Amino acid sequence: MSKSKKKKKKTLPQGSNGKTMERFGLLYPRSAGIDVGSMLMIVSYTDRQDMVQLREFNSFTDSLYQLADMLKQEGVEVVVMEATGCYWQTLFSILEDHDLKVIIINPSHYRNVAAQKTDIKDAQWLHQLLAHGLLRNSHIATELYRELRHYIHERTLCQDQKGDLLNRIQRNLTTMNIKFQHLISDIEGVAGMKLLRAIASGINDPEMLLRQIDCRLLKASPEDLFSSLKGDYREDQINILNCSLDAYDFLKRQMLKYETYIEQTLKKLLPEDVTQTNQSTKKQGVVRKNQYHFKLSDYLHAIFGVDLTEVEGLDEIGLLTILAVTGTDMRKWPTAAHFASWLNLSPRPKITGGKVIGYQKRVTHNPATQAFRMAANSLWQSKGSLGRLYRKLAATKGKAKAIKAVARRIAVIFYNMVLKKEAFDVKKVQQDTAVQEAKKIARLQKELAKYGYTVQKAA
Repeated sequence: MSKSKKKKKKTLPQGSNGKTMERFGLLYPRSAGIDVGSMLMIVSYTDRQDMVQLREFNSFTDSLYQLADMLKQEGVEVVVMEATGCYWQTLFSILEDHDLKVIIINPSHYRNVAAQKTDIKDAQWLHQLLAHGLLRNSHIATELYRELRHYIHERTLCQDQKGDLLNRIQRNLTTMNIKFQHLISDIEGVAGMKLLRAIASGINDPEMLLRQIDCRLLKASPEDLFSSLKGDYREDQINILNCSLDAYDFLKRQMLKYETYIEQTLKKLLPEDVTQTNQSTKKQGVVRKNQYHFKLSDYLHAIFGVDLTEVEGLDEIGLLTILAVTGTDMRKWPTAAHFASWLNLSPRPKITGGKVIGYQKRVTHNPATQAFRMAANSLWQSKGSLGRLYRKLAATKGKAKAIKAVARRIAVIFYNMVLKKEAFDVKKVQQDTAVQEAKKIARLQKELAKYGYTVQKAA
């Protein structure tokens, strides 16, 4: 009879036994909690006589300034409120201008424990929880980074609208039974836009349309292009195409205008020891669609202090998105693990009874997280070490887990490079090929040994 294995007894952390329960201390005696609404602000605060007071303000700008002045006069130092829609942003900026520390909490992290939910009770609970230090502050970038993020967001919206407009133009061409959009890889390219503008100007003869472009630069044969330009040219469809091209030109101008604002903001973020005269304002040569018309990489290199484009998967547009969300001060996150957890790129195990019963699934709309995941997804053909890691995990664990794991690896590299101002070192992320080969040989030998075979190295 075999002896039963003894289960290893799990011990509690040192110092947890025999310790008396301590009452929560008052960490923020001069604090306030605000329940933010679209038209109403409920404020619970501690006045100079240490009495809890309740005040009600409307959401007009004058009232928000009165709210900030009142809190300042009462000696309030810390204010907490929920990130409710976009209603909190104006109040946050005004309180920040009054030198008040503002803590923004995620509504999903806070639950009203009272039996009845009201605006007054929400403000009181926020105030009480903050006073005892039981609320966790969300990461809010400084004003310049928030300004940069707004410009990037609006430019992205114009870019998405432009993509929707091009789909409508292709549908318009299909209605006229024009098929050249299926022979040209990109309708927004030089040849595609020349043909569109020629059709919108009233030209419907295929020979005259082909004279507008250089057919030698296209893969499709001239005969196929000639046949594809024979369509049912209707006046109403031509007019719709004209209006669509006007809207396309407007969106392109809007994107260029936002790029000007983005460049101006990047100049404000440059370190003092970097002269702005060294920054080139225009790219040389042809600029690809949706790319920036100025040298974005130069600004990013100067602001971050390191060249992050050397990391596999990270490009200029992705780094700009990350910069607008995280900033350059990585000390807000104690370690790279905290940074990855904030990005929702780390597993969240659910433990009960000393066992892992599953993993918490969280949904995040953090643009920085999306940028890291897109960087990982672009590595499926990369020949570097991160690309090999992605393909290995995708084959064994699946594509979704591979993207998350490699995105976390890229985020850790990003954190350490920005924090320590160190250049990218391939050797730190490169796997030891000799060790990998030894493991593979040992695995093959073990499999063959099951069938009675032995393997010897060829001379």
